[in-house]
Parts: sequence; structure tokens; C-alpha cells
Amino acid sequence: MITSYQHLIFTICYKFTNNYFDAEDLTQDTFLSAYKHLENFDGNNPKSWLCRIATNKCLDFKKRAASGTVPTDDSFFLTIETDYASPEKEYLEVSVKKELLACCNSLSPPYAEVAREYFYNERTVSELARLLNRNEKTLRTQIYRAKGMLRKLYGKEVRS
Repeated sequence: MITSYQHLIFTICYKFTNNYFDAEDLTQDTFLSAYKHLENFDGNNPKSWLCRIATNKCLDFKKRAASGTVPTDDSFFLTIETDYASPEKEYLEVSVKKELLACCNSLSPPYAEVAREYFYNERTVSELARLLNRNEKTLRTQIYRAKGMLRKLYGKEVRS
């Protein structure tokens, strides 16, 4: 059940962000912050206190959005092991790599070889220059063109 305070705080957050989901998150952050700092509240005018917290949360959100960073307070994400690969993830990775190899091989020379080595085998441009005995600038151009060709190939497969 939504209380009048929740509706008020959501409205404030929505006016700041113009985004329903961001407003929901900020509303939740506001009440969580109020709960965490309840001992600092003097008991007078809870509506004003919550509105001030909401406004500060929204201002912080706008600052973060302007700087392009979205920090999280959750330390949970720092403890997740990223090396763990589920069977689904492994299957998808193999499937995507097979599809990438097939697309690379379907390109015309010299783009097929360059795309295969750069995108599939993940070699750097300098490694490619030594391996293929070509100029780095030429390779960068070929990689750029191969990327465009691969985009077209992937676009055709998605539409099919």
C-alpha cells in the first residue's frame, strides 16, 4: 500500500529525473537513507525531512549522470567471482565464437584473414603487422572495413 509520503517522494523524484524507473530507485534510496539515519531525526516535520533527503538524492543522481558515472554502495558486486562460467555462458560463448568465425571466413581477401586474426584470435595490430608482414596503418584500415562488413553480415542474420 502506497502512503502519501511515498507518493510525494516519488513525485519529487520523477519531476527531477523524468524517468519512472530512476524515480522509483531514488524513492527507495530516500526511504532507505531515512531509515539508516533515523537516530539523527529530531521528530519535527517528517514530511519536510523526507523531501530534503529526496531532493539531495536527486541532485546527487543528476551530478553522477552528468559526470557519466553511476557508483553503487553495494559491496556485493565487488565480491562476485567473475571467473565462474556457467554451462549456459560457456555454450553461448562457443556459439558466438563459431558465428564470428563463420562471418570472418565469409569475407573476401584480405579482410577474411585480418578479421579472423583480429576479432576471432584477438591479436593486436602490432602482432598482426609482424605475423602478416604488413604496415600497421594498412591493417587498421582493413580492420575498420572488415568491421563494417561484419556489421552488415550480423544485421542480415538478425533480420532473417
